Amino acid sequence: MENNPLEQSVQYLKGVGPARLKLLQKIGVNSLEDLLYYFPRRYQDRRNFIPIAALEQGQVQAIRAKIISCYQRSSFYRRGFKITEIVAADKSGKITCVWFNQPYIKNYLKIGEEAIFYGRVGSFGKKLQMHSPEFEVLSVGEDAQANSDSLMPVYSLPDSITQRYFRDLIKLVIDAYLPKLHDFIPYSMRQRNNLLNLAKALVSIHFPADQEARALAYQRLAFDEFLFFQIPLALRKHRRKEEQGIAHKTEGGLVDCFLRGLGFKLTSSQEQVLKEIKKDMASPQVMQRLLQGDVGSGKTVVATASCLMAVQGGFQAAFMVPTEILARQHYEKISSQLSAISRQPSAISRQPSAISFQLKAIKVALLTSALNKKEKEKIYQGIKNGAINLVIGTHALLQQQVEFKNLGLVVIDEQHKFGVGQRALLPQKGKSPDILIMTATPIPRTLAITIYGDLDVSVISELPAGKGKIKTMNFSVGQEKAAYSLAKKELEAGRQAYIIYPVIEESYALDMEGAKKKYAQLSSGDFKQYRLGLIHGRLDDKQQNQLMQDFRDKKLDILVSTTILEVGIDIPNATCIIIENAERFGLSQLHQLRGRVGRGKDDAYCLLIANTSTVEAKARMEAMVNYSDGFHISEEDLRIRGPGEFFGMRQHGLSQLKIANPLTQMQLLKKARDEALRLINDDAGLVAKDNVLIRQRLFKAFPEYENLILTG
Repeated sequence: MENNPLEQSVQYLKGVGPARLKLLQKIGVNSLEDLLYYFPRRYQDRRNFIPIAALEQGQVQAIRAKIISCYQRSSFYRRGFKITEIVAADKSGKITCVWFNQPYIKNYLKIGEEAIFYGRVGSFGKKLQMHSPEFEVLSVGEDAQANSDSLMPVYSLPDSITQRYFRDLIKLVIDAYLPKLHDFIPYSMRQRNNLLNLAKALVSIHFPADQEARALAYQRLAFDEFLFFQIPLALRKHRRKEEQGIAHKTEGGLVDCFLRGLGFKLTSSQEQVLKEIKKDMASPQVMQRLLQGDVGSGKTVVATASCLMAVQGGFQAAFMVPTEILARQHYEKISSQLSAISRQPSAISRQPSAISFQLKAIKVALLTSALNKKEKEKIYQGIKNGAINLVIGTHALLQQQVEFKNLGLVVIDEQHKFGVGQRALLPQKGKSPDILIMTATPIPRTLAITIYGDLDVSVISELPAGKGKIKTMNFSVGQEKAAYSLAKKELEAGRQAYIIYPVIEESYALDMEGAKKKYAQLSSGDFKQYRLGLIHGRLDDKQQNQLMQDFRDKKLDILVSTTILEVGIDIPNATCIIIENAERFGLSQLHQLRGRVGRGKDDAYCLLIANTSTVEAKARMEAMVNYSDGFHISEEDLRIRGPGEFFGMRQHGLSQLKIANPLTQMQLLKKARDEALRLINDDAGLVAKDNVLIRQRLFKAFPEYENLILTG
């Protein structure tokens, strides 16, 4: 493998001593390559500073001014809490800048020095003020000729590393090492996609001559990230085509009987998805299908029917979910449905005796870590000898003791809750079983097809008829009584409510009340006439299950909870959910929580109590109030949080998207996907001489693919 000069440690750079090395390593900068790929989070346009007199309140703006006073004082209310305040001035006026509990700031700001300040403009009394602005002190002689006529990069850095120092390091690496750099994207691919060469892109992302140069650099570097995300997906899909799977007997009375006996008709969307799954399972190739569906769209019914397709052909099915509560709920519901149908002769029209016998003979088991050793051993034995046809469980299904006799289908619910490694373990317990992955975090179909390039995608795009509508309302902190009043109206009508908090214990760091403390306050205060229960993740499984059963049996009116209730809980009588400190939750998480109500025929309420002082928090609350559709919600979530946070660090490959955004760069993502498929499907492909550097880079990131590529 050709040596890459950028793999050297940053410790060999001039100006990087042991202390600064540790600080750089904390932000993930170990090598010269890490340094060059630590991209700016924004740019300062130093050609157009705003005069202080022309600043607009509420806007984020930059000024260049001289520090004319600087002092620090202690807070009257909090011991040890320091407030640093400076007054800066230019020819047009003055402004105050304030920092709270950042005492080190005083060491950087000296009277008489000139600095750049960047922040949101506000006021205190009649005076202009910036609250905690970013700043950069300009050295003597550093003026317009050197730094004020260009777009200057601004990085996310520890307090002890200045912007100027970091820029100087990057400039040093660019000057010394970029001429030696080989571009891993071949010229033909760059030409097809109108891409800059790598050296020019790296220079222009850090020190762009103008906005156009920055945009071209951004396009090239985003393409690189998309390409190395898409190649492993293309490889997995290619490998799957060659893998021999199970051709299931999908036509049979068992599935038909189950569907007819449900007591309701599937939506056309559910029927279409089931048709796609049936076609996959009948094929001898391994099914790898992603099933997207909004909260309450009926994914579980489709998954159960799919499990019965495997069972009626003599195979076993495994259904893995992320929580004990959800596993038990699925187990109880599926067992009840199968039992009820087997007792209804009217539901059985073909081969009644045989099908009835099959339904009665189907053995469904629940496997979780809460079971005692004796119970687990019995289930292990039943799975191993084939007596258990369908097992529903949590991570406990991944234990080494779980051995299947004939595993034919794996269903993984709420797939984003499991790591990639975990999702791969369960299918390994069978001989190429079919795999159905489900998620209630829907994203636009075209994006899903590209993001999950190794999976076929099905979408349940409609909700079942007869469900109540959910009205979402946002209340500011201090308006809790109004939200409680709405909840009481639902309780007085004989319905039930959830009250959700983001933490268990009280957290002073986040300035919010914990579920335990609030539960005590509500029990003796606003809701003292009602029966309350408190559920959270620190309770053992037995306690959690008992509380959920009490709530389901209407022995409790209100369930106070943390986010343990985020997925899958189905209580039709619960028509109100209050989410306190709603700004602390992600948008998709809020939508999931909202889905805990409106499960029955009655209309329901989702009441958000939030501090919307930040732009992001305000955007999330507005999206929740304005949109009820999960696809709209996910688009907003992607836009607000960006792809890395949205898909989660555990989503293999997506966490590596530092600069690329699948939502805003869909066309570029498609181009990268086309190039990845070209590399995999061409005769020479990745083993071609022109692609040696792509191959080396891929092996470095995904060493597990090396043997697959080199052996064909």
